[in-house]
Amino acid sequence: MTPAATVPALLRPTWAEINLDAVRANLRQLRSGLPSGTQLLFVVKANAYGHGAVPLSLLAQQERLCDRLGVSCIEEGIELRKAGVTLPILVLGSIYPFSGFDAALEHGLAVTIASAEAARSLSEAAARTGKPAACHVKVDTGMGRIGMRRPSASATVQIIRGLVGITLEGIYTHLSSAESDAAYTRLQLRHFSDTLQACGLSDAHGVLRHAAASYAAVSYPDSVFDMIRPGLACYGLMDGFAPAMTLKSRIVFLKDVRSGASIGYGRTFRAPRQLKLATLPIGYADGYARRFSNTAEVLVRGRRCRVAGAVSMDMIVVDVSSVPGAQVGDEAVLIGAQGEDRITAQDLAQWAGTISYEVATAISARVPRMWL
Repeated sequence: MTPAATVPALLRPTWAEINLDAVRANLRQLRSGLPSGTQLLFVVKANAYGHGAVPLSLLAQQERLCDRLGVSCIEEGIELRKAGVTLPILVLGSIYPFSGFDAALEHGLAVTIASAEAARSLSEAAARTGKPAACHVKVDTGMGRIGMRRPSASATVQIIRGLVGITLEGIYTHLSSAESDAAYTRLQLRHFSDTLQACGLSDAHGVLRHAAASYAAVSYPDSVFDMIRPGLACYGLMDGFAPAMTLKSRIVFLKDVRSGASIGYGRTFRAPRQLKLATLPIGYADGYARRFSNTAEVLVRGRRCRVAGAVSMDMIVVDVSSVPGAQVGDEAVLIGAQGEDRITAQDLAQWAGTISYEVATAISARVPRMWL
């Protein structure tokens, strides 16, 4: 692991620190609340929500923090396999074209099935490759993206049971509004239970039934079934869990500006009085969105400093007039704690009118990660 003390050696002083202790604690907290025998699938899609899929998957594997991993696409699963990950991996996204099944089976990935046609194609891939195929049937209970309603799901389960080379490993649904709409969530859970009954899976019979991501896992005990699929909570991107990512930069330039001076593209900021402004080498190409222009705050010496002007591709300017002794080289925290204050991904999401998922996954590959 790279110690924080090496950070000043970066050629461009902008980086993200990932606290492995926080990830450990969050996974253990989630597991501690589960009934005995219930599995935990750690969702590491989108580069583990920007936190680093390979190192976090290896950590979870080495320390037995989860039972399975979830990815969005076959490519993400292959990357983990090439890095030495041997845990069971489920591709949660829809696979098309079906020729992709060959690569999934070659790398030992379980796949999502959302149609009878996909099931038959998976059986053909198993015959071509000589590899066993494990699948999870996706049920649409109201999310409206991919998945089958009850009659089609029941028919497809029966088809899978008659196909050669396929194991029905699981059946699942996705809850659209667990954090915001209790009535709709309970309706979805009823639809899922009805579908399980129609499929002859009201009891598990060796098939993993799962519905709950992070919010549902902690708020709806009846959504847990045989496995949960947390992502957001694992990274501390929701209340009650330890934030794992800190996003940092350093002041690279300071200037005093007079009243009325304009800053940045479009002159969207005009100094209301004489100010001291600091430039930080981070911008929208790093995932720090233009929507943070003139709105978001940054911590410098433990004090909140407002972004002044439009976020550029590679730089932002912040008002450090209230920070005594601010100087070039000072550390600035864009996500995380400094002193007695903290700026969370949820704060940035609120300022930008989005969600914490987008804030974390947007941090681009050119921002180095330090796993501490």
